[in-house]
Amino acid sequence: MLQKEGEVRIPSGCAISGIFSKSGGRMTGEDIITSIAVMHDRSNGLGGGFAGYGIYPEYKQYYALHIFYNSLDAKHECERFLEEHFDIINLSKIPTRKIPEITDEPLIWRYFVAPLRTKLTASALDEKEYTGQCVNHVNTRIDGAYVFSSGKNMGVFKAVGYPEDVGRFYRLEEYEGYCWTAHGRYPTNTPGWWGGAHPFAFLDFTVVHNGEISSYDANRRFIEMFGYKCNLLTDTEVITYAIDYLVRKQGLSFEEVAHTVAAPFWPSIEKMDEAERAHYTFLRKQFPELLITGPFSILVGFEGGLMALNDRLKLRSMVCAEKGDMTYFASEESAIRVIAPELDKVWSPAGGEPVIVTLNDEGARNI
Repeated sequence: MLQKEGEVRIPSGCAISGIFSKSGGRMTGEDIITSIAVMHDRSNGLGGGFAGYGIYPEYKQYYALHIFYNSLDAKHECERFLEEHFDIINLSKIPTRKIPEITDEPLIWRYFVAPLRTKLTASALDEKEYTGQCVNHVNTRIDGAYVFSSGKNMGVFKAVGYPEDVGRFYRLEEYEGYCWTAHGRYPTNTPGWWGGAHPFAFLDFTVVHNGEISSYDANRRFIEMFGYKCNLLTDTEVITYAIDYLVRKQGLSFEEVAHTVAAPFWPSIEKMDEAERAHYTFLRKQFPELLITGPFSILVGFEGGLMALNDRLKLRSMVCAEKGDMTYFASEESAIRVIAPELDKVWSPAGGEPVIVTLNDEGARNI
């Protein structure tokens, strides 16, 4: 029997789930809601959320900013900043439905934007860095405003509540995407609030996480030297920034990212052949501050792909499965079987070994 929050620590709590179509087939949010709902007892109603990729094809060349506001004053201040830095193509409230399980909702707005050419040229930054710096400005300088999603042709939807209720609240059955991830939260060390729910997102990267980052302070101190600010009261935030730093700024592949944040132990590296030993040694010595310790399983969404990764000791559960061009991930096999009863392959990846799926040629054309 699960105990109430605060009575006992439940380190194995939280649920994650993911669905990916390699051919770019677009699915509504119904299956991912059904999948995460099976794991209802792994969360406690203090946070749930989803990320969908390929959901905005009509605006796919624009950044989709999803923003929480605590007040109209925060909204007006944020919109003034956006108008100074972006061409706003479309703006609206994000459609929701009133349900009794979701309460105390902030103002939730969506903006499709493109960087102003004059500002972008003057900044001497590329488009993603410019947009990322603007997102950081809003989240650190404008009180009561929080950009919780900022990629192209994708979006995050999250709240305080059980994930199946969050999915109904955001009307996810009305969206279609080639990739979905979901999270049911059981916070043990941090508060339950709208911004602290998963997924965490920065540009097109999203992370859902089950576990606890014991290396958080070391990871945070390193990543904040490069302009990132960890101020969302949860350790998962630093994973998202670490991935952005390693992939976008350092040019690492996702396999190399996995071998950095969940690097093998030194005795294992010493037993490798010469080429492998040199590769792993370089990553461990080049980015030692980004080694993530503690139990975790994560799903990392990105444009055109999805990565699943356990900590190197595999202290959190992760099940993967395939059926045709579809790949499924979840904390429990039951969460996959409920939406795909007949599967071609089911397995649990080894600790520290990533499972990476990407769109095939047909899928890349479809989106």
